[in-house]
Amino acid sequence: MKKPLNLTLPHARRIWLHAQRLDEREPFGAGPEATRQAVEQLGYVQIDTINVIERAHHHILFTRIPNYRRSDLTQAQSVDKSVFEYWTHALAYVPVRDLPFYIDEMKQHRSEPMRWYADADPNDLKKLLRQIKKDGAISIRDIDTDELVEKDHPWGSRKPSKRVLQYGFFSGELTISERIGMVKTYELISRHFGKLPQAATSRQIDAYLLDRALTSQGLISGPSVMHPKLRFTPELAKQIETRRRKKALLPVTIGDDPTLHYATPEALEAPEPKGPPLVHILSPFDPLAIQRRRTSLFFGYDHVFEAYVPKAKRKFGYFTLPVLAGDEIVAALDLKTDRAAGKVLIQAWHWVGKGNAAEHKAMLEDELGRFERFQLGEEFTPGS
Repeated sequence: MKKPLNLTLPHARRIWLHAQRLDEREPFGAGPEATRQAVEQLGYVQIDTINVIERAHHHILFTRIPNYRRSDLTQAQSVDKSVFEYWTHALAYVPVRDLPFYIDEMKQHRSEPMRWYADADPNDLKKLLRQIKKDGAISIRDIDTDELVEKDHPWGSRKPSKRVLQYGFFSGELTISERIGMVKTYELISRHFGKLPQAATSRQIDAYLLDRALTSQGLISGPSVMHPKLRFTPELAKQIETRRRKKALLPVTIGDDPTLHYATPEALEAPEPKGPPLVHILSPFDPLAIQRRRTSLFFGYDHVFEAYVPKAKRKFGYFTLPVLAGDEIVAALDLKTDRAAGKVLIQAWHWVGKGNAAEHKAMLEDELGRFERFQLGEEFTPGS
Protein backbone atom coordinates (compact mmCIF):
# COMPACT_ATOMS: atom_id res chain seq x y z
CA MET A 1 0.00 0.00 0.00
CA LYS A 2 1.25 3.48 -0.83
CA LYS A 3 2.71 5.37 2.10
CA PRO A 4 -0.03 7.45 3.79
CA LEU A 5 -0.08 11.18 3.21
CA ASN A 6 0.99 12.98 6.37
CA LEU A 7 -1.13 15.98 7.34
CA THR A 8 -0.18 18.76 9.71
CA LEU A 9 -2.47 19.26 12.68
CA PRO A 10 -3.75 22.63 11.35
CA HIS A 11 -4.65 20.97 8.04
CA ALA A 12 -6.40 18.10 9.81
CA ARG A 13 -8.33 20.50 12.03
CA ARG A 14 -9.40 22.54 9.02
CA ILE A 15 -10.83 19.42 7.37
CA TRP A 16 -12.76 18.35 10.46
CA LEU A 17 -14.06 21.84 11.26
CA HIS A 18 -15.28 22.24 7.68
CA ALA A 19 -17.06 18.88 7.81
CA GLN A 20 -18.70 19.96 11.08
CA ARG A 21 -19.59 23.34 9.54
CA LEU A 22 -17.88 25.19 12.38
CA ASP A 23 -15.72 27.24 10.02
CA GLU A 24 -18.53 29.62 9.04
CA ARG A 25 -21.14 31.39 11.11
CA GLU A 26 -24.34 30.52 9.28
CA PRO A 27 -23.78 27.45 7.07
CA PHE A 28 -27.41 26.26 6.98
CA GLY A 29 -29.48 29.44 7.12
CA ALA A 30 -32.35 29.41 9.62
CA GLY A 31 -35.65 27.73 10.40
CA PRO A 32 -36.78 24.08 10.40
CA GLU A 33 -35.11 23.51 7.02
CA ALA A 34 -31.76 24.55 8.51
CA THR A 35 -32.37 22.09 11.33
CA ARG A 36 -32.94 19.29 8.84
CA GLN A 37 -29.80 20.19 6.92
CA ALA A 38 -27.69 20.36 10.08
CA VAL A 39 -28.84 16.94 11.29
CA GLU A 40 -28.16 15.49 7.84
CA GLN A 41 -24.66 16.99 7.75
CA LEU A 42 -23.80 15.75 11.24
CA GLY A 43 -25.45 12.35 10.75
CA TYR A 44 -27.05 12.49 14.18
CA VAL A 45 -27.45 14.95 17.06
CA GLN A 46 -27.19 13.43 20.53
CA ILE A 47 -29.98 13.91 23.08
CA ASP A 48 -29.14 14.18 26.76
CA THR A 49 -31.22 14.84 29.87
CA ILE A 50 -28.85 17.19 31.73
CA ASN A 51 -30.15 20.77 31.67
CA VAL A 52 -27.67 22.72 33.80
CA ILE A 53 -27.60 24.81 30.66
CA GLU A 54 -29.63 24.19 27.50
CA ARG A 55 -30.04 20.52 26.64
CA ALA A 56 -27.43 19.01 24.34
CA HIS A 57 -29.57 18.66 21.19
CA HIS A 58 -30.64 22.31 21.22
CA HIS A 59 -27.11 23.44 22.11
CA ILE A 60 -25.49 21.48 19.26
CA LEU A 61 -27.93 22.92 16.73
CA PHE A 62 -27.56 26.48 18.07
CA THR A 63 -23.78 26.18 17.63
CA ARG A 64 -24.29 25.76 13.89
CA ILE A 65 -27.50 27.77 13.41
CA PRO A 66 -27.12 31.24 15.01
CA ASN A 67 -30.84 32.02 14.72
CA TYR A 68 -31.93 28.57 15.86
CA ARG A 69 -35.24 28.34 17.71
CA ARG A 70 -36.30 25.31 19.75
CA SER A 71 -39.58 25.29 17.84
CA ASP A 72 -37.60 24.61 14.64
CA LEU A 73 -36.68 21.17 15.97
CA THR A 74 -40.26 20.57 17.09
CA GLN A 75 -41.51 21.31 13.59
CA ALA A 76 -38.81 19.19 11.94
CA GLN A 77 -39.74 16.24 14.15
CA SER A 78 -43.52 16.52 14.45
CA VAL A 79 -44.73 18.45 11.39
CA ASP A 80 -42.17 18.18 8.59
CA LYS A 81 -41.13 14.72 9.85
CA SER A 82 -37.62 15.27 8.50
CA VAL A 83 -35.88 13.98 11.65
CA PHE A 84 -36.70 11.15 14.03
CA GLU A 85 -35.33 9.78 17.28
CA TYR A 86 -33.43 6.54 17.52
CA TRP A 87 -30.34 4.99 19.05
CA THR A 88 -26.91 5.57 17.47
CA HIS A 89 -24.26 5.30 20.20
CA ALA A 90 -26.85 7.10 22.35
CA LEU A 91 -30.36 8.42 21.85
CA ALA A 92 -30.17 10.95 19.04
CA TYR A 93 -32.02 12.84 16.34
CA VAL A 94 -31.40 11.16 12.98
CA PRO A 95 -32.43 12.25 9.46
CA VAL A 96 -35.62 10.56 8.28
CA ARG A 97 -33.92 9.98 4.92
CA ASP A 98 -31.73 7.46 6.83
CA LEU A 99 -34.66 5.43 8.17
CA PRO A 100 -33.98 2.42 5.87
CA PHE A 101 -30.63 1.89 7.62
CA TYR A 102 -32.33 1.40 11.00
CA ILE A 103 -35.27 -0.83 10.09
CA ASP A 104 -33.28 -4.08 10.27
CA GLU A 105 -31.93 -3.08 13.69
CA MET A 106 -35.49 -2.42 14.85
CA LYS A 107 -36.50 -5.92 13.75
CA GLN A 108 -33.57 -7.40 15.66
CA HIS A 109 -34.73 -5.70 18.85
CA ARG A 110 -38.04 -7.56 18.63
CA SER A 111 -36.28 -10.90 19.09
CA GLU A 112 -33.24 -9.67 21.06
CA PRO A 113 -34.55 -7.02 23.48
CA MET A 114 -32.12 -4.69 25.26
CA ARG A 115 -31.68 -5.08 29.00
CA TRP A 116 -33.61 -1.86 29.69
CA TYR A 117 -36.86 -3.48 28.63
CA ALA A 118 -36.00 -7.19 28.45
CA ASP A 119 -38.71 -8.04 30.98
CA ALA A 120 -41.45 -6.20 29.05
CA ASP A 121 -44.28 -8.55 28.17
CA PRO A 122 -44.93 -8.75 24.38
CA ASN A 123 -48.63 -9.19 25.18
CA ASP A 124 -48.59 -5.88 27.06
CA LEU A 125 -47.05 -4.25 23.99
CA LYS A 126 -49.81 -5.66 21.77
CA LYS A 127 -52.38 -4.26 24.18
CA LEU A 128 -50.65 -0.87 24.21
CA LEU A 129 -50.46 -0.78 20.41
CA ARG A 130 -54.20 -1.45 20.20
CA GLN A 131 -54.83 1.36 22.69
CA ILE A 132 -52.72 3.85 20.71
CA LYS A 133 -54.34 2.78 17.44
CA LYS A 134 -57.77 3.40 18.95
CA ASP A 135 -57.19 6.47 21.14
CA GLY A 136 -54.16 8.17 19.57
CA ALA A 137 -50.57 8.89 20.59
CA ILE A 138 -49.66 8.82 24.29
CA SER A 139 -46.87 9.91 26.62
CA ILE A 140 -45.70 8.27 29.83
CA ARG A 141 -47.77 10.90 31.68
CA ASP A 142 -50.90 9.39 30.15
CA ILE A 143 -50.23 6.10 31.92
CA ASP A 144 -51.27 6.43 35.55
CA THR A 145 -52.05 2.81 36.41
CA ASP A 146 -48.53 1.83 37.50
CA GLU A 147 -46.56 2.49 40.62
CA LEU A 148 -42.86 3.28 40.40
CA VAL A 149 -40.67 0.23 40.89
CA GLU A 150 -37.45 0.11 42.89
CA LYS A 151 -34.47 1.55 41.02
CA ASP A 152 -32.66 -1.25 39.23
CA HIS A 153 -30.36 0.63 36.86
CA PRO A 154 -28.11 3.70 37.08
CA TRP A 155 -30.52 6.24 35.60
CA GLY A 156 -33.45 6.16 38.00
CA SER A 157 -36.74 4.37 38.54
CA ARG A 158 -39.02 3.54 35.66
CA LYS A 159 -42.68 2.68 35.46
CA PRO A 160 -43.30 -0.85 34.18
CA SER A 161 -45.36 0.64 31.36
CA LYS A 162 -42.38 2.71 30.26
CA ARG A 163 -40.52 -0.52 29.63
CA VAL A 164 -43.32 -1.52 27.29
CA LEU A 165 -43.08 1.86 25.54
CA GLN A 166 -39.33 1.39 25.14
CA TYR A 167 -39.86 -2.11 23.79
CA GLY A 168 -42.22 -0.68 21.19
CA PHE A 169 -39.81 2.17 20.40
CA PHE A 170 -36.66 0.12 19.94
CA SER A 171 -38.47 -2.62 18.03
CA GLY A 172 -39.86 -0.09 15.56
CA GLU A 173 -43.54 -0.43 16.42
CA LEU A 174 -43.61 3.07 17.93
CA THR A 175 -41.84 6.31 17.18
CA ILE A 176 -41.50 9.51 19.20
CA SER A 177 -43.77 11.90 17.38
CA GLU A 178 -43.24 14.85 19.74
CA ARG A 179 -40.91 15.86 22.55
CA ILE A 180 -41.68 18.59 25.06
CA GLY A 181 -38.62 18.95 27.24
CA MET A 182 -37.83 15.34 28.06
CA VAL A 183 -41.46 14.17 27.91
CA LYS A 184 -41.90 12.02 24.82
CA THR A 185 -45.11 11.30 22.94
CA TYR A 186 -45.29 7.86 21.33
CA GLU A 187 -47.18 7.19 18.11
CA LEU A 188 -47.52 4.17 15.84
CA ILE A 189 -44.56 4.42 13.49
CA SER A 190 -46.73 3.40 10.54
CA ARG A 191 -49.25 6.15 11.29
CA HIS A 192 -46.59 8.83 11.83
CA PHE A 193 -44.57 8.12 8.67
CA GLY A 194 -47.02 6.18 6.52
CA LYS A 195 -45.63 3.23 4.61
CA LEU A 196 -42.09 2.52 5.79
CA PRO A 197 -39.25 2.13 3.30
CA GLN A 198 -37.63 -1.20 2.59
CA ALA A 199 -34.85 -2.15 4.98
CA ALA A 200 -31.31 -1.61 3.68
CA THR A 201 -29.05 -4.60 3.20
CA SER A 202 -26.08 -5.19 5.51
CA ARG A 203 -23.73 -4.02 2.75
CA GLN A 204 -25.75 -0.84 2.27
CA ILE A 205 -25.71 -0.22 6.03
CA ASP A 206 -21.90 -0.53 6.08
CA ALA A 207 -21.63 1.95 3.21
CA TYR A 208 -24.01 4.28 5.07
CA LEU A 209 -21.90 4.21 8.23
CA LEU A 210 -18.82 4.96 6.18
CA ASP A 211 -20.41 7.79 4.20
CA ARG A 212 -22.03 9.31 7.30
CA ALA A 213 -18.65 9.52 8.99
CA LEU A 214 -16.90 10.89 5.90
CA THR A 215 -19.52 13.64 5.60
CA SER A 216 -19.47 14.70 9.24
CA GLN A 217 -15.80 14.10 10.06
CA GLY A 218 -13.82 14.61 6.86
CA LEU A 219 -11.03 12.41 8.22
CA ILE A 220 -12.11 9.02 9.55
CA SER A 221 -10.53 6.18 11.50
CA GLY A 222 -11.76 2.91 12.97
CA PRO A 223 -12.64 4.48 16.35
CA SER A 224 -14.30 7.53 14.78
CA VAL A 225 -16.61 5.45 12.55
CA MET A 226 -17.34 2.69 15.04
CA HIS A 227 -17.61 4.86 18.19
CA PRO A 228 -17.67 3.71 20.93
CA LYS A 229 -16.01 0.62 19.45
CA LEU A 230 -12.41 0.97 18.29
CA ARG A 231 -12.08 -1.08 15.12
CA PHE A 232 -13.68 -1.45 11.71
CA THR A 233 -15.65 -4.63 11.18
CA PRO A 234 -14.12 -6.95 8.54
CA GLU A 235 -16.94 -6.01 6.17
CA LEU A 236 -16.31 -2.28 6.56
CA ALA A 237 -12.58 -2.80 6.17
CA LYS A 238 -13.26 -4.48 2.81
CA GLN A 239 -15.35 -1.53 1.64
CA ILE A 240 -12.57 0.87 2.65
CA GLU A 241 -9.99 -1.18 0.77
CA THR A 242 -12.19 -1.24 -2.34
CA ARG A 243 -12.56 2.55 -2.25
CA ARG A 244 -8.85 2.96 -1.59
CA ARG A 245 -7.96 0.90 -4.68
CA LYS A 246 -10.28 3.13 -6.73
CA LYS A 247 -8.58 6.18 -5.15
CA ALA A 248 -11.93 7.29 -3.79
CA LEU A 249 -10.32 7.17 -0.34
CA LEU A 250 -6.77 8.14 0.52
CA PRO A 251 -4.85 6.89 3.60
CA VAL A 252 -3.46 9.68 5.78
CA THR A 253 -1.76 10.18 9.13
CA ILE A 254 -1.89 13.27 11.32
CA GLY A 255 1.25 14.83 12.75
CA ASP A 256 3.33 12.33 14.71
CA ASP A 257 0.39 10.03 15.44
CA PRO A 258 0.57 6.67 13.59
CA THR A 259 -3.21 6.09 13.61
CA LEU A 260 -4.35 5.46 10.05
CA HIS A 261 -7.09 7.77 8.83
CA TYR A 262 -8.87 8.00 5.48
CA ALA A 263 -10.26 10.93 3.54
CA THR A 264 -11.75 11.61 0.14
CA PRO A 265 -9.61 13.68 -2.23
CA GLU A 266 -12.26 16.41 -2.04
CA ALA A 267 -12.11 16.59 1.76
CA LEU A 268 -8.37 17.27 1.64
CA GLU A 269 -9.17 20.49 -0.24
CA ALA A 270 -11.17 21.97 2.65
CA PRO A 271 -11.18 25.76 2.22
CA GLU A 272 -9.31 28.15 4.44
CA PRO A 273 -11.77 29.97 6.75
CA LYS A 274 -12.41 33.62 5.93
CA GLY A 275 -12.70 36.56 8.27
CA PRO A 276 -11.89 36.77 11.99
CA PRO A 277 -11.81 33.58 14.08
CA LEU A 278 -15.22 32.26 15.06
CA VAL A 279 -15.86 31.40 18.69
CA HIS A 280 -18.07 28.45 19.63
CA ILE A 281 -19.01 27.42 23.16
CA LEU A 282 -19.42 23.69 22.64
CA SER A 283 -21.63 21.19 24.39
CA PRO A 284 -19.65 18.33 25.96
CA PHE A 285 -21.90 16.15 23.78
CA ASP A 286 -20.97 18.02 20.60
CA PRO A 287 -19.54 15.78 17.85
CA LEU A 288 -16.30 17.74 18.17
CA ALA A 289 -15.94 16.74 21.83
CA ILE A 290 -17.77 13.46 22.33
CA GLN A 291 -14.94 11.27 21.00
CA ARG A 292 -12.30 12.13 23.57
CA ARG A 293 -9.32 10.43 21.88
CA ARG A 294 -10.04 12.17 18.61
CA THR A 295 -10.45 15.57 20.29
CA SER A 296 -7.14 15.04 22.06
CA LEU A 297 -5.35 14.09 18.83
CA PHE A 298 -6.68 17.01 16.78
CA PHE A 299 -6.68 19.73 19.43
CA GLY A 300 -4.38 18.56 22.20
CA TYR A 301 -7.30 18.96 24.59
CA ASP A 302 -8.23 16.14 26.96
CA HIS A 303 -11.84 16.73 27.93
CA VAL A 304 -13.13 15.03 31.06
CA PHE A 305 -16.87 15.01 31.66
CA GLU A 306 -16.99 15.59 35.39
CA ALA A 307 -20.74 15.48 36.06
CA TYR A 308 -20.23 11.94 37.34
CA VAL A 309 -16.99 12.73 39.19
CA PRO A 310 -17.22 13.39 42.97
CA LYS A 311 -17.17 17.13 43.62
CA ALA A 312 -13.90 17.00 45.57
CA LYS A 313 -12.13 15.36 42.63
CA ARG A 314 -13.34 17.68 39.86
CA LYS A 315 -10.64 19.63 38.05
CA PHE A 316 -12.74 21.90 35.82
CA GLY A 317 -16.32 21.65 37.08
CA TYR A 318 -19.63 19.80 36.96
CA PHE A 319 -20.62 20.74 33.40
CA THR A 320 -17.58 22.13 31.65
CA LEU A 321 -17.88 23.35 28.06
CA PRO A 322 -14.88 23.47 25.69
CA VAL A 323 -14.50 26.77 23.85
CA LEU A 324 -13.32 26.76 20.25
CA ALA A 325 -11.70 29.94 18.90
CA GLY A 326 -10.76 29.60 15.25
CA ASP A 327 -9.11 26.18 15.08
CA GLU A 328 -7.95 25.98 18.72
CA ILE A 329 -9.69 24.93 21.92
CA VAL A 330 -8.63 27.79 24.17
CA ALA A 331 -10.79 27.58 27.28
CA ALA A 332 -13.03 25.36 29.38
CA LEU A 333 -15.98 27.05 31.07
CA ASP A 334 -18.11 25.57 33.82
CA LEU A 335 -21.46 27.28 33.25
CA LYS A 336 -24.84 27.13 34.91
CA THR A 337 -28.05 28.83 33.88
CA ASP A 338 -29.85 30.58 36.73
CA ARG A 339 -33.26 30.72 35.12
CA ALA A 340 -34.94 32.46 38.05
CA ALA A 341 -32.41 35.29 37.97
CA GLY A 342 -32.30 35.34 34.17
CA LYS A 343 -28.57 34.95 33.70
CA VAL A 344 -25.82 32.44 32.98
CA LEU A 345 -23.36 31.96 35.81
CA ILE A 346 -19.67 31.33 35.20
CA GLN A 347 -18.74 28.80 37.87
CA ALA A 348 -15.15 28.50 36.63
CA TRP A 349 -13.06 29.77 33.71
CA HIS A 350 -9.93 27.84 32.71
CA TRP A 351 -7.54 28.75 29.93
CA VAL A 352 -6.28 25.69 28.06
CA GLY A 353 -3.85 25.15 25.20
CA LYS A 354 -2.85 28.47 23.66
CA GLY A 355 -5.75 30.29 25.27
CA ASN A 356 -4.96 33.52 27.10
CA ALA A 357 -6.81 36.58 28.32
CA ALA A 358 -4.96 39.09 26.17
CA GLU A 359 -5.83 37.33 22.91
CA HIS A 360 -9.12 35.59 23.61
CA LYS A 361 -11.06 37.08 26.54
CA ALA A 362 -12.87 39.83 24.63
CA MET A 363 -14.06 37.51 21.86
CA LEU A 364 -15.16 34.89 24.42
CA GLU A 365 -17.15 37.46 26.35
CA ASP A 366 -18.92 38.51 23.14
CA GLU A 367 -19.87 34.90 22.46
CA LEU A 368 -20.96 34.41 26.06
CA GLY A 369 -23.41 37.27 25.60
CA ARG A 370 -24.91 35.61 22.53
CA PHE A 371 -24.95 32.26 24.33
CA GLU A 372 -26.76 33.76 27.33
CA ARG A 373 -29.40 35.32 25.09
CA PHE A 374 -30.06 31.90 23.59
CA GLN A 375 -30.24 30.25 27.02
CA LEU A 376 -32.85 32.74 28.19
CA GLY A 377 -34.59 33.54 24.92
CA GLU A 378 -38.28 34.23 24.58
CA GLU A 379 -38.95 30.62 23.66
CA PHE A 380 -37.55 29.34 26.92
CA THR A 381 -40.02 27.91 29.41
CA PRO A 382 -39.09 26.03 32.60
CA GLY A 383 -38.58 22.33 31.91
CA SER A 384 -38.18 22.84 28.15
